[in-house]
Amino acid sequence: MLNRLRPALATVVTPVGRTLARTGVTPNVITVLGTAGVAAGALAFYPRGELFWGSVVITAFVLFDMFDGAVARITGKTGPWGAFLDSTMDRVADAAIFSGLILWFTTGGDNALLTWLALYCLVSGVVISYAKARAEGLGLKCDVGIAERAERLIISLTGAGLHGLGVPYALHVALVVLAVLGTITVAQRFHTVYVQTKQPTERVGQ
Repeated sequence: MLNRLRPALATVVTPVGRTLARTGVTPNVITVLGTAGVAAGALAFYPRGELFWGSVVITAFVLFDMFDGAVARITGKTGPWGAFLDSTMDRVADAAIFSGLILWFTTGGDNALLTWLALYCLVSGVVISYAKARAEGLGLKCDVGIAERAERLIISLTGAGLHGLGVPYALHVALVVLAVLGTITVAQRFHTVYVQTKQPTERVGQ
């Protein structure tokens, strides 16, 4: 859904990307630093119940991580390794965020419902990403979905941040919405791939 905003985001990201490129930093370094920052923020703040500040730190590094693609395009350093690293690091970051929440819910937070919701959101997010990767590995297209990674991050971080500020049921609502949208997205990707497999003449290698 947020892919429609990419042209507008590019007007902001590209100038910053040019500045970063002049420093000599590589896209892969930005990717790794961004992921490390997200993981550190999630695992340092969330398990202690500091959901607001944890969300602030995570958001800062998520925004920083946005510049790796811009730097790659500007420096001409795009390639399969960078794409693989970026995708894999995204999975690490997502896992860290929900792991941090689960650790809090199972200890000081003491909330079984939120534990199960966060676990479901974590698993559905993995399935969403794997479905696309596996489909593309088979030569199929699987870029559909009502809730891709950007949407899922916005929902989860907003819910956690508001919960940290004391807004009642903010995280409950966010995780329920995320669980529903994640389920719909999985179904959309399964359906898209299923339809393509019923058209064997369009598959790669046939």
